[in-house]
Amino acid sequence: MSAPPRQQANQQVNRPDPAPSRLKYRLERLMLTPMFRLALRVGIPAVIGFGAASWYFSYEEHRTQVVDTVAHIRNQIETRPEFMVNLMAIDGASSGVSDDIREIVPLDFPISSFDLDLDHMRGTITGLDAVKSAELRIRQGGVLQIDVTERVPVALWRHAGALELLDMDGVHVGPATRRSERPNLPVIAGRGADGHVPEAMALIRAAAPLTDRMRGLVRMGERRWDVVLDRGQRIMLPETGAVRALERALAMDAAVDMLGRDIAAVDLRLPRRPTLRLASGAVEQYWRIKALETGEQQQ
Repeated sequence: MSAPPRQQANQQVNRPDPAPSRLKYRLERLMLTPMFRLALRVGIPAVIGFGAASWYFSYEEHRTQVVDTVAHIRNQIETRPEFMVNLMAIDGASSGVSDDIREIVPLDFPISSFDLDLDHMRGTITGLDAVKSAELRIRQGGVLQIDVTERVPVALWRHAGALELLDMDGVHVGPATRRSERPNLPVIAGRGADGHVPEAMALIRAAAPLTDRMRGLVRMGERRWDVVLDRGQRIMLPETGAVRALERALAMDAAVDMLGRDIAAVDLRLPRRPTLRLASGAVEQYWRIKALETGEQQQ
């Protein structure tokens, strides 16, 4: 037999309310916030981990133990046979330069490749005057390979009573004790000559017909060149267009044997007015001839 309608209505009214409480509602809304979820997932564990690590490392013995352990593991890895360098090979360098490299880069083999600062070593090696560039690498088998490109000297620079070897860029390659050591290299002299080596080499190539007579080039006043020949002769070149002026002087010499005559200098500093300077003996001979001519005319 079913309950009366009034009793059924009361039973429906007294059922628990399914809506959450205010606190539970706020917590659920809070859990829907991305920043709150991130704080729960990352922030709180990070704070706990940081606190635990700070507490652990606050003790000196704990810090020492961790440092020693890391150093021991690192040493075991770095000293493995596959990471050890046992010898050094130098290619592209002369015996003297090779000896200099071994002297300025002293290494006690075997040594771990982790202990080699290749960039610093490269800078030290290229600091040598005779070295233009260097490449360093560690080959298989524990070999430190050094490939050297040496500077090629093209001229001897006589300066302050000494001889210096220069490359095409005017960089000092090294000293030379005497001229006979490099008889195949031309000689340049004068202050500032090392800064104009390319122009000097162009003049030397242009003066090829005078190779047997040429003694060298002299930089005058740090502005221009003089070509020095045997018998005390000079070709004085202008500041600009020196190669063209020298070629013009050689053309004149080929036409009338100008440099074979008794002259001291060919002055080409003024391109439109070349001047010949006679030697002292030729001047005396000239005036003697003029005197004879004048005496004949007076008679």
